[in-house]
Amino acid sequence: MMKVNPKEFYIHDLRYVIRSAQEEDANNLSEVRLQIDGETENLDREQGEGYIDEIGFKQLIKDDTNSSNNLFLVAEVNGRIAGFSRCEGTQLKRMAHKVEFGVCVLKEFWGYGIGKNLLKESIDWADSTGIKKITLNVLETNEKAIMLYKKYGFEVEGILKKDKLLSDGKFYNTIIMGRFNE
Repeated sequence: MMKVNPKEFYIHDLRYVIRSAQEEDANNLSEVRLQIDGETENLDREQGEGYIDEIGFKQLIKDDTNSSNNLFLVAEVNGRIAGFSRCEGTQLKRMAHKVEFGVCVLKEFWGYGIGKNLLKESIDWADSTGIKKITLNVLETNEKAIMLYKKYGFEVEGILKKDKLLSDGKFYNTIIMGRFNE
């Protein structure tokens, strides 16, 4: 079952496809997530923390495919996964109108619009399925991401102060952003 139709992009001589995650992606996703966690401090985990193995990803993909308000997308370059995103909703009636978005991309594939296009496809899916609100968390220092989210209609809803302790020994704020589709 496909949540979104695969879409091809060609940017700066790199060709990639954004499509729904499939169970066969699980092992690749496990390795990619571990690598990405070691490449950036913009995410929640240090490398190796909260590890999800192939079986865990298989279950996640299965659950997301069967859930009407979850979406799991991957960006594929020559059979390799370069990045992925998830929208996660809940079945609770009071919050069933919203999903939380998260995205990550391998460092070697930064600058090709992969994160932006994962976001755009997720927004299109949410709008077309009647989801009213997308929320996300972003580290205050991740200015490129914040600018991108604002460009796509997200606004700052709040700040979690001294929310993350990074390798420089300093505490950083997390910015909570949301986009509401009237």
